[in-house]
Amino acid sequence: MVKTTVKKSKKTKKIVQLWQAHIMASFNNTIVSITDEKGNVLTWASGGTAGFKWAREATPYAAQMAVEQAATKAKTLHNLETVDVYVKWIWVGREQAIRGLISGGLELRGIFDITPVPHNGCRKKKTRSL
Repeated sequence: MVKTTVKKSKKTKKIVQLWQAHIMASFNNTIVSITDEKGNVLTWASGGTAGFKWAREATPYAAQMAVEQAATKAKTLHNLETVDVYVKWIWVGREQAIRGLISGGLELRGIFDITPVPHNGCRKKKTRSL
């Protein structure tokens, strides 16, 4: 019986100049994903992966811990130093998540708000008559 050996190739690190941190602070959770300039996710974290459950996932402290966890993972794996921040939705974890990026040792190049705003979208329901 002949044994075959399979060679595993080494993974190469991506060399990226422009990094982006996308923070979505919703009512139930805060999700952070660190991407390259094309939008390919390199690392991510959320309130649940930081060790919080149920309603505590949406707290500002959980947002800060999730962002710090994603920042340290990105710094060790991809040598991340500067980042553009894109924040979506309006909830309590927004500002604390940005503070978490700073305390995680990252330099912020810019902060952008990409919260979706309707431009007079759907028609309202008519008033109920009794």
